[in-house]
Amino acid sequence: MFDLKGKKGLILGIANTHSIAYGCAKAFTQAGAEIGMTYGRDKTRTYVEPIAEELNADFLKQCDVSNDDAMEDLFAYIRDSWGRIDFVLHSIAFAPRDDLHGPVINSSREGFTMAMDISCHSFARTARLARPLMTDGGSLLTVSYYGGEKVVDHYSIMGPVKAALESTTRYLAAELGEDGISVNALSPGPILTRASSGIKEFDHLADEAIEHSPEHRLVTIEEVGAYAAFLVSDGARSITGDVCYVDAGRHIML
Repeated sequence: MFDLKGKKGLILGIANTHSIAYGCAKAFTQAGAEIGMTYGRDKTRTYVEPIAEELNADFLKQCDVSNDDAMEDLFAYIRDSWGRIDFVLHSIAFAPRDDLHGPVINSSREGFTMAMDISCHSFARTARLARPLMTDGGSLLTVSYYGGEKVVDHYSIMGPVKAALESTTRYLAAELGEDGISVNALSPGPILTRASSGIKEFDHLADEAIEHSPEHRLVTIEEVGAYAAFLVSDGARSITGDVCYVDAGRHIML
């Protein structure tokens, strides 16, 4: 495990113990990092609060990433309590159900805009607010999926959104490199989470990944977490602007 002692990181997007963000947060704390956590809606707190206690999080704050004031308040709190931040994991994605389950050509303007704002532009907003607090450099991570690179059946509107997120990752990496801030996107294979359960015919997508990946299996949140812990460690400071696959090799296959 990589040594993250003395590092402080913010985790955006834990919904429950099946979340990719939970696997990452657990790996961060096992490596010695101090973390703070957020949750989006009131009803989510019921599931997230026990996780914050389990991981001994320094704080648990409500933050709706579509609300600029809420995000600014969150980072002001971090500035006042920690004084700095070393890494951020952004693991947030959302699209209205009707848009997610329909073809892209039929997506609504409102749904497409909302999906892009919450799933992609919120990462840019996060980077802008974290930048002044990364006084000794740092690491920004987000979570993508292979459907942003290739067409994946039933991934629908989230394909263009993840493509935009990956491009945003590259542009942020270029803009923040001089500050010693790395920016990368994790791209796990299919994992059953609350978010993925909303994808139409997710079971088919998972079966396809098992069949066509070289290792013929699904990955785990623990494996994604191990990679995330490496990417925020000092040993990965020269890695930036990458889409980092954790998918048992699925992305190399036709």
